[in-house]
Amino acid sequence: MREATTGATTVSTRSIAVLLTCGVLWSAASAGAQRGATGAPAPPPTPAPAPGSAAVQGAAAPPAAAPTPKAAAPIDLTGVWVSVITEDWRWRMVVPAKGDYASIPINHTARQAGDAWDPAKDRGGDACRAYGAPGLMRIPGRLRISWPDESTLKVETDAGTQTRLLHFGDWKAPGTGPSRQGDTVATWEGPPAGRGAPPTAPRFGNLRTVTTNLSPGYLRKNGIPYSDKTTLTEYWDLLRQPDGAQWLVITTVVDDPTYLSRTWITSLNFKKEPDGSKWDPSACSAT
Repeated sequence: MREATTGATTVSTRSIAVLLTCGVLWSAASAGAQRGATGAPAPPPTPAPAPGSAAVQGAAAPPAAAPTPKAAAPIDLTGVWVSVITEDWRWRMVVPAKGDYASIPINHTARQAGDAWDPAKDRGGDACRAYGAPGLMRIPGRLRISWPDESTLKVETDAGTQTRLLHFGDWKAPGTGPSRQGDTVATWEGPPAGRGAPPTAPRFGNLRTVTTNLSPGYLRKNGIPYSDKTTLTEYWDLLRQPDGAQWLVITTVVDDPTYLSRTWITSLNFKKEPDGSKWDPSACSAT
């Protein structure tokens, strides 16, 4: 009986231990299952940023608008500039003689037109035929450059009292037909500003313009022609000297399948003046 009682007691004790162990394991399994279903314990919720804080403002701020062509200009071309004749003096300071075609790569068709040139007809008729965009900038005088709006540069000449408009952006030609100054599309060229560069950081670049839709005219006053198929490409560069003087150098590239045997490239130099006191508009002249 004692053995039986002892055995019963032993069995009962082991049963209780087994039940307790199973209960502990079941509790651990349940906790593990819950962790397995939900992952690691969730971190405490992040408090919402206070109204007006930097986080809220940063999230709500719209992207910055692209600068206008005027604001994005890497160089300042505005002001009054006087031409300095450093090349082609004999063809620019006086009207060349009839038949003087030196330095311009004309073809046979252009030579025939030049040989038929009658200066008396120009003096008594259209004296502005040499004042179209391909020849205008070579005539001695002054330029006055300004921004009439955020996307247009205006170039005025006192010689011949001509006006050119250089259009930036998605400007579209009005489709009004050829004109003496044509339609000009302008773009800034140069490396972009580095990320994070301050607004006061120096910028570098140049202006590139392409002019088409031109009416026929003269490359020189002695009747060397260009046609309505001419394309004028110009590169406007600004140079500064240590003494503060500023120079505008315009490289001109003229392509004309009608009258030129190849591209004609020249460069023009202008020096900036302190003010417009010497501005002196004059009418077109055939002489």
